[in-house]
Amino acid sequence: MNDIQGQIVAVTGASAGIGRATARLLATQGAIVVACARRTQRLEELAHDFAGGPGRIVPFEGDVTVEADMRALVDRAVAVGGRLDVMICNAGIGYHGTLDETTPEHMRRVVDVNLMGTFYAAHAALEVMRRQGHGHIIAISSVVGRRGIGGSSVYSATKTAQIAFIESLRAEFFGTRLHASVVLPVSTTTEFHEAIARDFGHHVSGKGPKQTPEQVAEAIVACVRSPRAEVYPHASAWWLAVLSVIAPAKADNLVRRFGRRRRPAGDHDDSGS
Repeated sequence: MNDIQGQIVAVTGASAGIGRATARLLATQGAIVVACARRTQRLEELAHDFAGGPGRIVPFEGDVTVEADMRALVDRAVAVGGRLDVMICNAGIGYHGTLDETTPEHMRRVVDVNLMGTFYAAHAALEVMRRQGHGHIIAISSVVGRRGIGGSSVYSATKTAQIAFIESLRAEFFGTRLHASVVLPVSTTTEFHEAIARDFGHHVSGKGPKQTPEQVAEAIVACVRSPRAEVYPHASAWWLAVLSVIAPAKADNLVRRFGRRRRPAGDHDDSGS
């Protein structure tokens, strides 16, 4: 089991939601966190909250879709702490709509952020981790990566790809001091859906279990302490993953109730996300 105190951790997508909650919790437990996002002001506010605290948050402005930025993020972590213990590939965007509602431009944007962003961050981190002989890469996927739902085909595909990516890394790392983990949250109460409305012009609503960013962050930090192959912050989501393998037709029927609905960004809906 690893002690969080003094660990050097890079977190992408750290300006809000799961990334921000994870950076805060790691710093609270004594880690040095290099927090990456495009919104510099939010990162600086986050870092200011921990001035003089047990850990430290170092803001880093970067875009996960730019390979050079991810290399610079890793370089910054090494400059701050002399090494990089953990890379948390958290940055991601959502998109909900049937396949025929999804433009090629929207497909490319979701793939670039969710998938290429993960590849770039992990690739840059691994170069350092190979040299130092240890390290841990964690990708924040989603339960829809194990079982897709209606209206999320492209998004679910990127989340499934993250899972396969981490599975392959685990095979590559077997017998070494390198670790790879994937975290599969359910719907989380963040700015995620506000970002969909801002970036793609529609709101999304639907039913299903929800959790807070802090609950997901606790599961991520537990994985940093004791690396695990897969982490399900909402325990019941594991059963859905199992059902999808042993009885996919039954899973099809079950997830029908969780399909997402979209409406124009100007409309108001009190049913929640």
